[in-house]
Amino acid sequence: MSNISGHEWIARFAGALGVAVPDPSTLDRLLELAGVAAHRSERLAAPIACYLAGLAGADPAQALALAEMLDLPA
Repeated sequence: MSNISGHEWIARFAGALGVAVPDPSTLDRLLELAGVAAHRSERLAAPIACYLAGLAGADPAQALALAEMLDLPA
C-alpha cells in the first residue's frame, strides 16, 4: 500500500492531465454523486457517473441533483 494520500494522488493526477485540482466543494459534490450512483445501482456506477458528468461538462452540483432525481426501473 502506498503512503500517498488521496488528496496528493488527485493533485498529481490533475497535474498530469493538465487540469486544476477540484476545490473542496466540488470534491464533496463528486463524492456525493458517486455515492448516489453506487447506492441506487451497483458500485461500478460510481466512477462511471463521475466520468459521464465530466464528459458532459456538467457542474458537479447539477449532476448530483440530476442523479438524485433519476428514477429508473430496477
